[in-house]
Amino acid sequence: MALKNQIQAELATAMKAGDDTKVSTLRMLKAAILKYEVSGKEKTDATDEIILDLITKEIKQRRDSIEQFNSGNRPEMAAQEEKELEILMAYMPPQMSDDELKKTVMEVIEESGAKTKQDIGRVMGAVMAKVKGQADGGRVKEMVNAMLV
Repeated sequence: MALKNQIQAELATAMKAGDDTKVSTLRMLKAAILKYEVSGKEKTDATDEIILDLITKEIKQRRDSIEQFNSGNRPEMAAQEEKELEILMAYMPPQMSDDELKKTVMEVIEESGAKTKQDIGRVMGAVMAKVKGQADGGRVKEMVNAMLV
């Protein structure tokens, strides 16, 4: 089932079940997809890959919000964002383990011939393309920084 159809079906199920948090989160996601589809000169259908990019963006926003709410002593708002984050994470592919990510980073470093911290951008771009949706950018950056001297 296409990701867009899956989101629509789960939205209907959440509405019937009265799960307000899931309904609002999925509606927000549907709005982001629709905004993408109508943003160009011609209406285009969002592919699963584009939808995953949109979900990744929403996940990043939730993580930033959680951090801000926690630092602002607003635990009830952080808890709400965490619930939304959990709902969004269900649509992401399984996350890579640290060992798998380390192996991928090492392969990219060897392929690109990167040696110093000046090569971080080149390595990051290649790694992120390989692990698309399977690893958070912050985790990748941390690993690349640790491996380049």
